[in-house]
Amino acid sequence: MKYKKVLLKLSGEALMGGQNYGISTEQLNTYAIEIKKAYDAGVQIAIVIGGGNIFRGLSGVGKGFDRVQGDYMGMLATVINSMAIQGALENLGIDTQLLGGLEINPIVEKMSRKRATEYLQQGKVVIVSGGTGNPYFTTDTASALRAIEMQADVILKGTRVDGIYDKDPEKFSDAVKYTMLSFREAYEKKLAIMDLTAFTLCEENNLPIYVFNMNREGELLKVVQGENVGTLVS
Repeated sequence: MKYKKVLLKLSGEALMGGQNYGISTEQLNTYAIEIKKAYDAGVQIAIVIGGGNIFRGLSGVGKGFDRVQGDYMGMLATVINSMAIQGALENLGIDTQLLGGLEINPIVEKMSRKRATEYLQQGKVVIVSGGTGNPYFTTDTASALRAIEMQADVILKGTRVDGIYDKDPEKFSDAVKYTMLSFREAYEKKLAIMDLTAFTLCEENNLPIYVFNMNREGELLKVVQGENVGTLVS
């Protein structure tokens, strides 16, 4: 097993499936099954999921919301998504623990490195909601922060495409895929992998980022086993 402790970052939009809004039960259950394959292989898994399928703080600003208020609304959207993925995993018999940047009794326990590490060692999938618990930070940054706190081997960024390309492969048929990049190369090429704060945190703490297609069956398991199916930034 190449990666024994991972932080899986998913976008909230990914949960929409074919819908324009909200949570697709079918997509949710598909992701839960893929996560279970890696879990059954003995990998310690933490999950951070965005909230863009419900509310995105920055877009709310353009509609008259105060930025701070909008960001907190976005954090609460991540709690809803985290509870949804928690339910889907527990339906498959996986023990989970929901932590958060925001403590919400009785559903979300306050995130701490000690708690997260203990729950992972107990064999639970740890889901971390509520971003960093502070406005002006994205779930990308929360992912980097939580992965560093837990001493994860890697951030696995599950997307709709099978890695990082020189341009959008969904728009350009001649897009070229990278199998490996350094942080410096990714920065110089202006590749939009994560926001700059998150990216810098990963670079400064030597935390690699692996981008892969979460929608492809069996791909997450292949990644943790060390198969070269996506793009590694290190």
